[in-house]
This record gives sequence, C-alpha cells and structure tokens, in this order.
Amino acid sequence: MVLFYAQPYDLAADGFYFENWADYQRKSAEATNRFGDRVEEFEIQFIDGNAMDGELAGAFGLSQGNLSALLEAIDTLDDHDKLKLVLAVRECGYRVETILDDPEAVEVDIYHLPSLRDLAEQFIEEGLFGDIPERLQYYIDYDAIAHDLAMDYHLAEVAGETLIYRCS
Repeated sequence: MVLFYAQPYDLAADGFYFENWADYQRKSAEATNRFGDRVEEFEIQFIDGNAMDGELAGAFGLSQGNLSALLEAIDTLDDHDKLKLVLAVRECGYRVETILDDPEAVEVDIYHLPSLRDLAEQFIEEGLFGDIPERLQYYIDYDAIAHDLAMDYHLAEVAGETLIYRCS
C-alpha cells in the first residue's frame, strides 16, 4: 500500500490523502477552497509506502501530470524492474516515458554487491578473465581490477541498498 498527499496550490484550500487513482480522481473532483471555488492544481507528495516505491516516485519526478503512470508502474512492475527504471532515469539519463514505452530498449546491468572489489572477485570467480590456475589466484590484484572496473561500473544507493550498475 502507498499513501500520497495532494497539496493544493490554492492557499485557501485543504489537501487530502489518497491511496490509488480512483481515490485521487474522486477527491480532486470534489476539492474546493473556502470560497467554494474548484481546486484544480495540486502538488503530489509521496507520504508512505515501501522504499522502492518512494524511489520510483522520485525517479518519475512525481507530479499531477504523471501520477496515473506512476500508480500503474507501482502496481505492475516487480522490484527488479522498478530498480532498473530508477537507475536508468537517475543515473543513466533515460526518460521515464522511454522506459515505459519500450522497457527492453533500456540496458542497465545491476549487481547487488557493496563494492567494486566484490565485483572484481565475482568476475574472477565466474571466469570472465579466463581460467586462472588455483595456484596463481593468490597473486591477483583485486583492487587494481576494481579500479579498472570503475571506468564502466558505478556505485549507487537505492532504497537503502548499495548497488553496482553499468549503463549500456
């Protein structure tokens, strides 16, 4: 469940909390200021929900104009796709609309690791640098490999987790 607040730009009007698109439409249609005039413009604020949904709202640049798309994304995307969208927008320069129109066009590699050294170790373990005899593995300079990886891979914190990503 997510909770939002619609803060009217009209200082003579009160805002309201809502949880979904239907709730927002109903309450915004009924919103009037203390003089009886209809209120049409609101600042939308993310109030409560899981951390990933909060990050998603931030990536969307939450507004009245994209609220419907955000609520649909919250309901339909899994956590991995939400994470991919957040990183693609916030770190790689993609536009939300581009991602929603064609999610396959966005390539972001994500590793749930806390450091580039850990990524270097994982790449060695997976054989990305070829077969390395066990007797030579003690001589590998993981810090140097991590330094080289920093040219393409970057650290980010999303929803309280440190991640490594690469924009393709």
